[in-house]
Amino acid sequence: MNNDELIELAIDAMKRAYVPYSNFRVGAVVVSKSGKIFTGCNVENASYGLSICAERVAIFSTIASGEEIEKLVVVADTPQPVSPCGACRQVMSEFGDFEVVLANTNGDIITTKVSDLLPHAFKFQRW
Repeated sequence: MNNDELIELAIDAMKRAYVPYSNFRVGAVVVSKSGKIFTGCNVENASYGLSICAERVAIFSTIASGEEIEKLVVVADTPQPVSPCGACRQVMSEFGDFEVVLANTNGDIITTKVSDLLPHAFKFQRW
């Protein structure tokens, strides 16, 4: 699938977001190295710390299915292409330096990599 098709899938996922508190919908799509597609949307909770971002939903679904991440696409209805939060960037860095496509519903796109979004990421080391 090309990026435009993946963005459309992310927009579809965004429409399923559960956001009664912020009303800020985000959709995400992961393409696995084997070509499988995993979608995610943000899901809020009254205990706000228990909410989860669209990126992590898609990433965790990918990993839970035994797949590896090739590309992540994230979209929201924002003036500029949406950028993942710090927690999502840290989670992304756990699974490689893959391509990340940031988009909005106006068709603006930024293509980057995990290492550009989170340089000097925290990595667990046994001392």
